[in-house]
Amino acid sequence: MTVTEGRTAVSGDAAQLPILNRFLQEFWSAANLPPAQALHFELALEEVFMNIVVHGRGRTAAVAVSLALGANGLTMTVEDDGPQFDPLQLPPPDLEARLAQRPIGGLGVFLVRQVMDTVSYQRAGALNRLTMTKSLAG
Repeated sequence: MTVTEGRTAVSGDAAQLPILNRFLQEFWSAANLPPAQALHFELALEEVFMNIVVHGRGRTAAVAVSLALGANGLTMTVEDDGPQFDPLQLPPPDLEARLAQRPIGGLGVFLVRQVMDTVSYQRAGALNRLTMTKSLAG
């Protein structure tokens, strides 16, 4: 039987990233998903989680990650109880600017939007919820 859903939660501490990566890898293996496409989800998970840790500045107590395999692909949802923040409101980085003139930050969210088919943000009560979906076809 193939796994189609999974959920885990960790504290909002950078040291928890390996636990989230292991959760993703175990789900990927149990669901028998194509190994070549795991990298996009690993990248998105790391970028989103580290943004929560850095920008939550210690005010994020819990981060939950859910995975749901459906007919349209895999959906990864990341929820945190930190300060309200919609990363999708950030302006796109100026990739044409000289490196020395680019502000630090902003590329992670840009990369997540590039590797996922859809990315959406919602404030659900006291939670930030970022939902990312990608087709696994082909």
